Amino acid sequence: MLVTLSLSDKLILQATFNIVDGISAMYGNHTEVALHSLDIENPSIIKIANGHVTDRDIGAPITNLAIEKLKSGVDVSEPYFSKGPQGKLLRSVTTVIRNDIGKAIGLLCINSDMDAPIHSLFSSMLPNTNSISSSLTSPETFAKSPDEMLSDTIEKIRKETLLDKSIPPLKRNRVIVEKLYDNGTFNIKDAIVITANNLEVSRDTVYRYVREIKNEQMARANEML
Repeated sequence: MLVTLSLSDKLILQATFNIVDGISAMYGNHTEVALHSLDIENPSIIKIANGHVTDRDIGAPITNLAIEKLKSGVDVSEPYFSKGPQGKLLRSVTTVIRNDIGKAIGLLCINSDMDAPIHSLFSSMLPNTNSISSSLTSPETFAKSPDEMLSDTIEKIRKETLLDKSIPPLKRNRVIVEKLYDNGTFNIKDAIVITANNLEVSRDTVYRYVREIKNEQMARANEML
């Protein structure tokens, strides 16, 4: 099941490093995330987060159970249980990483320590109180369509602009359009139409604002040259 990795294969695995860190950040320090290379010259862990869960580090060999999951032909295993080196009960999932021609080149293994105290498990996943308060004041939008996402973004910026008493009423729509432009909103299809509808102005008005803003920014850029 081991293979000779090409440069392209190695780059794919390197691009997975951030996924290891992302999963680890999401689930806290009681969840180990290990990326195994299936390189025939050195089949081992090439990236790991929270290695203390199984007392492993980069360079540790692939486990026999991980190889069995690879041989099963299933790219994402069902959760399975095993015992860690210190007798910890682990709940694990193994995912096969393939290259552009479908060849298996790596394994992403997630191992959660089920023996960790429940209070420690939850506290490792929860931010501090200040972070929670900050997140709630700027909630993430889980839109079901691009139109809904755009409308939510426009409404958020519109409310922020209305609260800024330093902005004259006649300039508010212009300011809203500029903020949307700076966010890259108008790179999205139909953004100008949706913006016009939400602000209850004509499309021509939004087009004019966008042209003005683009010209102003280009002029400032030229002045800096």
